[in-house]
Amino acid sequence: MAVGQTPMQPGLLSSTVSFVEGRLAPNSIYAVLHRECRNLFPDEMFADLFAEDGRRSVPPMIVAVVMVLQRLEGLSDREAVDRFAFDVRWKYAAGGLDFDHPGFVHTVLVDMRARLAASDRPGRIFERTVEVAAQAGLIGRRRVLDSAPIYDAVATQDTLTLIRSAIRGLLRAADRLLRVELRVVISSGDGYTDLGKPVIDWTDVAEREALIDSRARDGFALLAVLEGRRLALEVGQAARLLATVLGQDLDQGEDGVFRIARKVAKDRIISTVDPQARHGRKTVSKSFDGYKGHIAEDPDSEIITATRVTAGNVGDAEPAPELLADVLPGQEQAGQEQAGQAEVYGDAAYGTGSMLAGLAEAGIEALVKTQPSSAPGGRFTKDAFTIDLEAGQVSCPSQVTTEIRRHRDGGGVAAFGAACAGCPLAERCTTAENGREITISPHEEHLLRGRANSTDPGWLARYRATRPKVERKIAHLMRRRHGGRRARLRGTTKVDADFSLLAAAVNLARLAVLGITSTGGGRWTVATA
Repeated sequence: MAVGQTPMQPGLLSSTVSFVEGRLAPNSIYAVLHRECRNLFPDEMFADLFAEDGRRSVPPMIVAVVMVLQRLEGLSDREAVDRFAFDVRWKYAAGGLDFDHPGFVHTVLVDMRARLAASDRPGRIFERTVEVAAQAGLIGRRRVLDSAPIYDAVATQDTLTLIRSAIRGLLRAADRLLRVELRVVISSGDGYTDLGKPVIDWTDVAEREALIDSRARDGFALLAVLEGRRLALEVGQAARLLATVLGQDLDQGEDGVFRIARKVAKDRIISTVDPQARHGRKTVSKSFDGYKGHIAEDPDSEIITATRVTAGNVGDAEPAPELLADVLPGQEQAGQEQAGQAEVYGDAAYGTGSMLAGLAEAGIEALVKTQPSSAPGGRFTKDAFTIDLEAGQVSCPSQVTTEIRRHRDGGGVAAFGAACAGCPLAERCTTAENGREITISPHEEHLLRGRANSTDPGWLARYRATRPKVERKIAHLMRRRHGGRRARLRGTTKVDADFSLLAAAVNLARLAVLGITSTGGGRWTVATA
């Protein structure tokens, strides 16, 4: 399929322009797309996705405009193509198309996403919005980081459902001959065709245990058949999923019976329908299932400069280096030179030792909150101890000093041992038989500095004036339930691409408010700059 070309000359009497102009605010996203869509998303920008000859595609510029508006308004594919067909604003946004301009089927959007995903630049629509903002001088050297839960698009499954679903997936992936061979070793009598749970007396503990044990034995028997074989890709993936599900939730007792383990696996799969979704926790009291959407924002222009989606159990600080790539030393932003020291703002989730050390090494000022030390029972926290890293010593509230025993990674431990036995402050310090121990992080220097900064009034004033701006941007991203707070797709790669496209739409809405205008020759300016 060859790349289609957007019509350049609308009809004299059938164009949407004369009808819409004057009815829309000039800083609405429809108006800015109408004015600049050919400069923002020219058909040539997507030429590498198509063949040089063949049947012409729907013009990529039109598809890009529809995809952006779809994400901004939280619509499904079918709803988006209906909106393009019947909402005059959408045709106006796509360059002022005629009222009777033909629509297209929703699979065009599916096809465009697939082509983008298989290309060298899958996030080019989002990258284009950042490039335009940078050329207009809207992106500086300050960044604010934050994340938000993205709920998965599937139901979380219990252990029995996970096992049965994984077995059913393996049987489905196998060819006819292998499927016959696998079914021979199933001893439970379960056909694994019914999506519902087997009918038993669920109040009977023995029956529940027998059910789990029998299905677990079926799973292990299937894996034993496949062991050592060269498997087709789909069969191999299904077998690995089954092995993971069996290993994460089950323990075999001394009597040989498989039972549900009294623990939660660290990286537990919660659904065979979306194996990359995970249990996550945004706060101590609030958990969720799915993914996390991470962003970096320029707090002055409120433009999102980078996005990333991870599993829900990934810490906020882990993807931070990718989000900050454009302000790291040696990275130049499009259309401007690096000037001044970069600043990074973040809440306590980013205040890890490795994060603070990485920012310091890169010469970036860290305005990142560092969590204060804590201790159970209201006892002395680590902050009550004087840590002298240069001397390699730690002093306790009773003025007892001990050496830091260093570990290979640069950290260490300061053990007070027998000194705690006769200490009058012992009850307020520790209940350990061997006395209090203070753990020293490999990045203790940066953690101490971060905790000191968090109590400085000047530092706090800068933090409070800047950090909350990202909360409003998160609200813009998550205001739609469909495709905002809840994922429309499955799998980290697809959810990441969808989140990137959502960020592009939010960026364009912001650029519209700022009055973005092309000045020719690939240059851009804003009315409020």
